[in-house]
Amino acid sequence: MGAPSPAEVLPVRSFRLSPGRVAPEQLGADLLNESKQPRKPISRAQIERVVSRAAGGVGLIFALQTYPAMLGQLDSLKPGLGVALSVAIFGGLGVATIATLVKKYVRVTSGAFAGVYLVALIGWPAMLNTPEGTLEGKPWLWYLCTVATGFAAVSFSKWWAMIYTFLAPIVYGIVRVLPAGGGADPMLGALDAVYAIMLGLVILIIITMLRQATAGVDIAQTNALSTYSAAVRQHATEVERVQVDSLVHDSVLAALLSAAAAGTPKAAELAATMAEDAIARLNEAGSLPATDDSLVLFSTLKDRIRAFADRFDEPIEFIDCEAERLTLPAHAGEALYAASAQAIVNSIQHAAVPGDPVTRSVRMNSNLLGGCVIEIADSGVGFDPATVPSERLGLRISIRERVAKAGGVVQVSSGPGRGTSILIEWPLGERGGRA
Repeated sequence: MGAPSPAEVLPVRSFRLSPGRVAPEQLGADLLNESKQPRKPISRAQIERVVSRAAGGVGLIFALQTYPAMLGQLDSLKPGLGVALSVAIFGGLGVATIATLVKKYVRVTSGAFAGVYLVALIGWPAMLNTPEGTLEGKPWLWYLCTVATGFAAVSFSKWWAMIYTFLAPIVYGIVRVLPAGGGADPMLGALDAVYAIMLGLVILIIITMLRQATAGVDIAQTNALSTYSAAVRQHATEVERVQVDSLVHDSVLAALLSAAAAGTPKAAELAATMAEDAIARLNEAGSLPATDDSLVLFSTLKDRIRAFADRFDEPIEFIDCEAERLTLPAHAGEALYAASAQAIVNSIQHAAVPGDPVTRSVRMNSNLLGGCVIEIADSGVGFDPATVPSERLGLRISIRERVAKAGGVVQVSSGPGRGTSILIEWPLGERGGRA
């Protein structure tokens, strides 16, 4: 019986990830989307909502206080203009306040009220209908000056809001010293203007500081999410790389190399067995999602390992305990099975020396951590783990990294002439640091 060619042993078949497998990019996007909504976010949108509602509430209070003064001066204005002015001011304030509650058109309505108020101040002298255009007392618009500067801070950009904060009080101060504003002493008019400017600046500074602080928080949160997303994608890509490297090495490459080196009927039979397993592995690739949290029985895993070993002619002694209730996550069970199978294949391929019999054993047991221990040992030629080239994927990728990605640890004990022992433990316990 001649050695089968690679084409005879392993027919070419295409495969792709099944819909159940989560691609690295999708895994990163899913985790990022879950993290975009922290439970108590501090964001610019929230601060804008709080600030605008505060301005609306204060404006409503000031409007109620201003209403009696407005009624007292209504007859001092030209017929129709007094009513129109009252409707424009109080109506605009009411619309802006409602907008803060429904969270729509806040900037538009707030800016509109600030604009209407400034126009009303400028046009106030032309509205009077008194002898010689003289008014007794302050114009009732004075009581809403701080409200207007507050809405300007909400609606306008920082610099335009600052201009408005100075402009509106200065216009009022000018009107105040005119006969139409009560003919106040210039010093009194200046004090009123300075007082309004100071209040407006305090409001503007508070709003600006809150906006800057929350903008910093939003930037930090965005950067953190971006970093987290990149880390998740890198991790998922690394997991996928280990899976692909393991699949190629365990199944395809191992079968092809075994077929190419088969010089005896027994070696050819081993190559055919490995090729059959490779075909089955390729057909099943991607059938188990990387994040599958379903559970499998440890007894089922033991049966799978035993069935795999029975496919070879070399005798293998099995030592296992009863652990019927022990369960493992499906992805961990798959990793332990694949690593154990690779360790068995490595022992069959490399441990024996012609004319020197080799004993092999597989010990499967539970551990005190609620997990399991699988040990594949032989009395073969052994090797020095430190001298294994990095390009050899069997021990590093197919066994060590595969088990590590599933949350376990692998300990390799071997040396030239003293056999090999590969201890697979899941989950990672206190002894994991020795792996």
